Amino acid sequence: MTKKIGFVIALTTMMGLAACNTVGGAGKDLKSAGSAVSDAASK
Repeated sequence: MTKKIGFVIALTTMMGLAACNTVGGAGKDLKSAGSAVSDAASK
């Protein structure tokens, strides 16, 4: 069970990093995700 969870986390992380392509892109993605959470929380 623990190996399965670790695999899913690793796979998700790799897919997320592949989608960002660059460190700058990752920063922008994190910033937009943070903005979305903040907007949802303020409603």
